[in-house]
Amino acid sequence: MSLQFTQCSFRYGRKVPVLNRLDLSIDHRASVLLGPNGAGKSTLMGIASSWISPAQGSVVWRGIDPSHAKNRAAYRKAVGWLPQNVKPMPGLTVRENVAYIGWLKGMARTDAWDASKDALERVKLGSLAERKSHQLSGGQLRRMGIAGTLVHSSEIVLLDEPTAGLDPSQRQIFRDLVTQLLADIHIIVSTHQTEDLDTMYDHVVVLDQGQVRFQGDVDGFLSLAAPGTSEGRRAEAAYTQLITKEV
Repeated sequence: MSLQFTQCSFRYGRKVPVLNRLDLSIDHRASVLLGPNGAGKSTLMGIASSWISPAQGSVVWRGIDPSHAKNRAAYRKAVGWLPQNVKPMPGLTVRENVAYIGWLKGMARTDAWDASKDALERVKLGSLAERKSHQLSGGQLRRMGIAGTLVHSSEIVLLDEPTAGLDPSQRQIFRDLVTQLLADIHIIVSTHQTEDLDTMYDHVVVLDQGQVRFQGDVDGFLSLAAPGTSEGRRAEAAYTQLITKEV
């Protein structure tokens, strides 16, 4: 199974294109999309989620193209998305928020309600199901958002900068959660952080100025670091080599 981007272009207004005829295929269980701020990562994730449409080109998951109206519901049910900013519905409990996402994805209300309990248990928020969502911490709010991507039985989950603003303990909870989820779903994480890259992922994509600078396995990525780089700095060194390279 692969998420396939073909000749994707996108721009905001009359600005320079964020993406320009980008081709990319992601078919690994755990992929990380690296790149500096403004590289086009969030735009690419928005296209992958079908939240925005490319000006040119297409995105396809398992042969399903969301640009065709008849395919859109099936695509959105298979592809879960956690954007950078998780905004709960005011006044709803944690469980009601998750069930509501399931309903938006086309589930029957009773099915969404039943599935929301299991989704919250998977992200270790079952005990907070009846709490008002605005009372959650930042890390808990992200986990509620992930539960929303699981409630409709996603096959692939897109996480856009999921650890931004989290403290070390919250980041560790996230890492543990991702490891558990990989047992039965594909995950793509967009970030500019290189920590834990070699322990969490098996595939690396580096995006800069709307272009793919690197795509390959973790060992191949780390090998780009300069000889003599300390073990703990190899990911950062390889990343810096790629995003500062003249093209």
